[in-house]
Amino acid sequence: MATIYDLKPRFQALLRPIAGRFVRGGVTANAVTLAALALSLVQGASIALLPEARWPLLLLPLTLFVRMALNAIDGLMAKEHGQKTVRGAVLNELSDVISDAVLYLPFALIAGVSAPLVVLVVVSSVIAEFAGVLGPAIGASRRYDGPFGKSDRAFAFGSIAALLGLGLAPGSWTAVVLAGMLALSAITIWNRARKAMAETKT
Repeated sequence: MATIYDLKPRFQALLRPIAGRFVRGGVTANAVTLAALALSLVQGASIALLPEARWPLLLLPLTLFVRMALNAIDGLMAKEHGQKTVRGAVLNELSDVISDAVLYLPFALIAGVSAPLVVLVVVSSVIAEFAGVLGPAIGASRRYDGPFGKSDRAFAFGSIAALLGLGLAPGSWTAVVLAGMLALSAITIWNRARKAMAETKT
């Protein structure tokens, strides 16, 4: 199934010169990973502490874009500039899950947004990422199958944040969107687990 993740090679091509400049400047891939995590923590805290304010919500799409860029850059630095390490791989996977949690769980504090649905979507995203990293554990590759991976979640939550920040009142539409996100997450978990098992047989 098509996913925003399929655009990653083109996105990386645009960011490759920046990754090179970072390396020449002595910046490490792990430092970029930590910077993305710190950015996520600050953004998530701003929504959690000011759930009635619009500006943190309007800022979220930009934060998600910058986070996505930093994640692509640290990957390029690791793979193309000899900075790939076990510590970096662990840090990358953990920071992705933590960032998703701190960025999206605060939506549960916004009046009118279904807190149970927000929590279920975040939990399902954690399970989806776990299903992805199960691949190497059973002799398959790291699975990024869709239809609702990290980039797709960012687009969905960023869109919700933009609409809320522009003044659209939360209500039934947010519940419908979150329920759809939950369903897509369930399909993603199934696809990643199924394809990882199928890969080990071939």
